[in-house]
Amino acid sequence: MSESTNSETSEYEREPVPEKARLGFKSFIGQYAGEHTAGTELMIGPLFVAGGVGMGDLIWGLLLGNLLAVLSWTLMTAPIATRVRLTLYYQLEKICGVRLVTFYNILNGVMFCFLAGSMITVSATALGVWFNFPMPGLTDVYPNSFAWVVATLGMGICVAFIAATGYKFVSSFANIAAPWMVLVFIAFGVIGLRDFINETGTTVNGIGDVITLAKTTIWSGGEPLAGQAKMTFWHVLFFAWFANMAMHVGMSDLSVFRFAKKSWYGIASGTGMYLGHFLAWIAASILYALQLHRDPSNTDVLPGPMTAQACGAVGLICVVIAGWTTANPTIYRAGLAFQSIVPKASRFKVTFATGILAAVAGTFPGIAMQLLGFVALYGLLLMPMGAIIFCDFWLLPKLGLRSNFAEFKQLKVNWAAAVAWILTLAICVGLVLNGSIDIFFVSLPGWFLAAALYIVISKVLQNKAASQA
Repeated sequence: MSESTNSETSEYEREPVPEKARLGFKSFIGQYAGEHTAGTELMIGPLFVAGGVGMGDLIWGLLLGNLLAVLSWTLMTAPIATRVRLTLYYQLEKICGVRLVTFYNILNGVMFCFLAGSMITVSATALGVWFNFPMPGLTDVYPNSFAWVVATLGMGICVAFIAATGYKFVSSFANIAAPWMVLVFIAFGVIGLRDFINETGTTVNGIGDVITLAKTTIWSGGEPLAGQAKMTFWHVLFFAWFANMAMHVGMSDLSVFRFAKKSWYGIASGTGMYLGHFLAWIAASILYALQLHRDPSNTDVLPGPMTAQACGAVGLICVVIAGWTTANPTIYRAGLAFQSIVPKASRFKVTFATGILAAVAGTFPGIAMQLLGFVALYGLLLMPMGAIIFCDFWLLPKLGLRSNFAEFKQLKVNWAAAVAWILTLAICVGLVLNGSIDIFFVSLPGWFLAAALYIVISKVLQNKAASQA
């Protein structure tokens, strides 16, 4: 009997998800709404304002970029997940070999911990308001008070326990919290806009007056704040599309959608993209623009104080829960990555330890304060493996080549995958470092480069193996 079939490890880490464990559409609506209408939206929205984005660039960039993200989940990730029904990590082991996947899983798990840590950072800012202790500023990298460290670690322990209980509990937690959080985020935007109108003395006779206020005061398209990159339409579009590149194009959400009864459930990601990465980002940017309007010297991006000014205690509670609903599935994914390295270890213990690591990362505010750049880098690191999985599943059989070549030949390393991944990263990172292309834009051509390299090298290696046989 597989170890993952016992009651303590029922997440099917090394076997396909059976029909009895598959979940309905509602589970994914709640999970994506809860995960992406979340605490990090209160960090990302302000960074658009800090980047001097214009209103038209923001609205159209978010509309189109989020549509591309939903299509990526629906057309790329979910169809493979519902056919194979394996975790990302076990599927990669079959394709790439155990040694290459071990290195990938360590990198993936650590990056997920950093991402979850930024979400715990967000929740801790609410405690900073309640207990009135010093909190980090926009340019801070290290913790600036002992109370901040205690608050972040305490919050992280709670999140770690929830994530360790398994995907069904994570999904249920998100389903309960998501509808309320969406309403509170909408309230943030409405109240912030109302305060803008009142404090600027704007006379509103119609929607045109509100649009004029937004263009001239909230998203004016001016110069970015010190230390921030200028944001244009293309920056917004590619960031909205690739903010979760690791999950859809990078295929990490194979581990999530393997529980889906149907592949079209991928459209459930739209609840997260348009309630979270559209409405929530806009609402958060309004709150930050209002903060700058009131005090141009106050450039701190702290969700707790911003939301407390808008909605008081309700806003603070929302920040805490929003951080949890995002960190929970992120730690769950990270736990699966580490679990695949030590498959005989307790999944609960591995995931809980992963959550503690994320909590430690959350004490360092530098990740959350530079979240736009971090998620772009994270997506870039994992993107080539997504291209490899896509090509291995769909294209290699059509080209007369064998899928899951490492499993077939009992290889520790499939060098077609290793070279495609490393060479793609080397080229993409090199282009970014020498200023040839912005990090927001390099991943799209990088995906096609990784796909081409993997197909060509696979053909060479498999033909060589066939001739030797």
